[in-house]
Amino acid sequence: MVEGRGRRLVRRLAVATAVGMFLVVMLGATVTTTGSGEGCGRSWPLCHGRLIPPLSPPALIEYSHRLITGIEGILMAGLAVGVLLYWRRRREIQVLLPLMVLTLLVQSGLGAWAVLAPQSPLVMALHFGVSLTAFASVLLMAVVLLEEGRSERYRLSPLPPGFAALAWGSVGFTYLIVYLGAYVRHTNASLACLDWPLCQGQLLPGFSGPVGIVFLHRLAALAGTLLLAVLAIYAARWRRQRPDLFWGSLIALGLVLAQSASGAALVFSRLSLASSLAHSGIVALLFGSLCYLVLHALPLPATRPAEAETLRAATEATVPVAAGGPER
Repeated sequence: MVEGRGRRLVRRLAVATAVGMFLVVMLGATVTTTGSGEGCGRSWPLCHGRLIPPLSPPALIEYSHRLITGIEGILMAGLAVGVLLYWRRRREIQVLLPLMVLTLLVQSGLGAWAVLAPQSPLVMALHFGVSLTAFASVLLMAVVLLEEGRSERYRLSPLPPGFAALAWGSVGFTYLIVYLGAYVRHTNASLACLDWPLCQGQLLPGFSGPVGIVFLHRLAALAGTLLLAVLAIYAARWRRQRPDLFWGSLIALGLVLAQSASGAALVFSRLSLASSLAHSGIVALLFGSLCYLVLHALPLPATRPAEAETLRAATEATVPVAAGGPER
C-alpha cells in the first residue's frame, strides 16, 4: 500500500514537472519576444547583483524565467529520486532520466552564457532547441509512468512497416525547422517577409539575406507539414491495430497546421506577444507529440518475463489482431 501511494505521488510529480518545463519554454519565449534578455544586466544568477530584482518589466520577466527554471530543477531532482526508487529497471527511464537532467543543465548553462557573454544567433537558436528536448524528455517520462499497465500495451502489437523510420525522421526534420525558426527570430529577420504565404509578394523571393532565411524556414515548414500528413495517412491504415499511433499522428498533424496558422498570425500581427507565445507553445507540443510517436514505435521492454506475458495477454484481449495487415 505504501509503495502504491509512493508511485501515485511520483506520477503526479512527473505531470507537475512536465507542466513546469512547458512554463520554462514559454517564459523563455517571452524573454526573447520582449527583448528582456538583458533585463538583469550581466549578472547571473542574481539580477543586477541583487537577490530581489528591480521593479522594471525586463528585469521581472528575465528573473521570473530564472526563478521558474530553478524551481523546475528542484522538481526534476524530486522526480529523479522517485523514478530511481520505483522504476529504475525500466529501460525508458534509464534513457530519459539522464537526458532530462543533462538538457536542463545545458539549457541553464546556455542561458547563463548568453547573459555573461553575448552569443551569436547560431548559439542562441540552439538554446530553444535544447529547451524543447528537455520538455520532451520530461513529457515522455510522465507518459511512461502514466501509461504503465494501461495504454502501453499497444507497444506489444506489431508496428506498421517503416513507421519507426518515418517517426524518427519526422522528429529530426521538425527539430531542424524549429532551429531555423529560432535562428530567424534571433537574427531579427521575422518581418523580412511582410506578407504570408507569399514573401514580399513573390512566390520565389530567393535565398539571399534575411528574406532568404525566412523563405527557407517557410519551405522547410511546408515540407514538414506534408511529411506529417503522410505520417497520419499511413497511421490511419493501421488505426484498428495501433490506435495509439493513429491518434498520435492525427494530433501531430493538427498541431503542425495550428503552427502554420500561428506563423501567419505572427506576420499579420507584426510579432505580437500573443502570437509569438502561441507559436512557441504549439511547436513545443508538436515536438512532444512526435516524440510520443517515437516512444510508441519502440517495443515495450519488460523487467521480468512474467510481466511481458501478462501485458501480452491483456493486449490480445483488447486490441484487434494485426495479422491481417492494414485496414482498407
